[in-house]
Amino acid sequence: MKLLQDIHEGLDPPPNCDEIIVSSGYEYYHYNCDGVDDRGWGCGYRTLQTVCSWISSKAVSQPVPSLQQIQEILVTIGDKEKGFVGSKEWIGSVEVGLVIDKLYNIPCKILHVSNGYQLNSHIQEIRNHFLSNQSILMMGGESDTSSKGIVGLATSCLTSDLYLLVLDPHYYELSTLDDNEQTTTKSSLQRDGWIQWRNINSFHLNTFYNICLPQTKILNMI
Repeated sequence: MKLLQDIHEGLDPPPNCDEIIVSSGYEYYHYNCDGVDDRGWGCGYRTLQTVCSWISSKAVSQPVPSLQQIQEILVTIGDKEKGFVGSKEWIGSVEVGLVIDKLYNIPCKILHVSNGYQLNSHIQEIRNHFLSNQSILMMGGESDTSSKGIVGLATSCLTSDLYLLVLDPHYYELSTLDDNEQTTTKSSLQRDGWIQWRNINSFHLNTFYNICLPQTKILNMI
């Protein structure tokens, strides 16, 4: 299956907003995109692969790891036991940061947001990340366990509204070897909400979030 690139392109920002978007170059990894049906457990891996594709498109020749390779890396560095390889155990923002550090020698900062009410107080740090690193973020939560890629930030010029551009890895499509048979397009993914602007007030208010911020500026890749 051929992966689509930069699926946010062409998506309008919320009205009367200034936006900051990651630099181009990522591929959209999602459920079953490589023929591995990982529905129900693989969203964190897919967001990690999307982040890795962005890093690889810049100045790093290391290829994007497979799901099994991600598990093997976490076992090798001592984060997981041997039985983790081949399992359907989830990974979160902390594991994503460990894999990126191991594969690309890029440290990752974990931004802990104590609850959804506190997202607003961390917006400046997210803005600074996009300005200095320009890389995709990975966001995971406690009760809101669905992994999310964050590829942009929008600020209203008229109100206090703030929005995050959320890339959802939970899209599922039957794998095919013939790219001509694929019906998925950027516009269809945008229409169906797999990439969308979300007001920060739409996130779960009573759960903590961990956000992985790859410190890609150290490689002078931008």
